[in-house]
Amino acid sequence: MAINKGLIGGSTPLLLLSLLESQDCYGYEIIKILEERSDNTFSFKEGTLYPVLHKLENEGYIRSYYKESDGRKRRYYTITKKGVKQLAEEKAQWERFSFAVNKVIGGEVNAIA
Repeated sequence: MAINKGLIGGSTPLLLLSLLESQDCYGYEIIKILEERSDNTFSFKEGTLYPVLHKLENEGYIRSYYKESDGRKRRYYTITKKGVKQLAEEKAQWERFSFAVNKVIGGEVNAIA
C-alpha cells in the first residue's frame, strides 16, 4: 500500500536529520538508505530530495561539502549542532503527534517519556 505523500512530506526533515545524525551521506546514498531502512516505504526522487536538503542547509541544520569517492567528486551532507537541536525538537513533535493519532484511532498508546 502506498503512503500518502502528505504524510511523508511532513516527516521528511525528521527522516533526513535522523539519517545524517548517524553518518554523512551524498544525495543518492540518502535515497538508497531510506528505501532500505523503510522496506521501500520511503522512495524519494532526486527532484523531491534536493529541495529539502537545500532548505535544511539554508536553515543551518545541515551543511554540505565535496569529497571524492569511488573516483567521483560527490556532495556530502552532514548535520550541524543547530541541526542536532532541531532533530531533538522534530523527534519530540513526532512523538506527541503519533501519540495523539494513536489515541484517536484506537491504536496502542505508549506513554510519552
